[in-house]
Amino acid sequence: MALTVVPEPKTVKNRVHLDVDVDDLADATEACERLGATRVGDVMSDELGGFQVMHDPEGNEFCLILGATPIA
Repeated sequence: MALTVVPEPKTVKNRVHLDVDVDDLADATEACERLGATRVGDVMSDELGGFQVMHDPEGNEFCLILGATPIA
């Protein structure tokens, strides 16, 4: 898989939503913030584990996921 930076600004809802598995949600959130991301709300949880919704500097949404179990 490869991610490519494009010069065009975001104009519509994301076509792809990234969920990033992390070992430590607080550390990963702080690392993303140091790189320019912002938190969206508080840490959430569901039947799969905890997650933090984030926005990158251009407003694209992604989630940091703790405790995710891959679907077989």
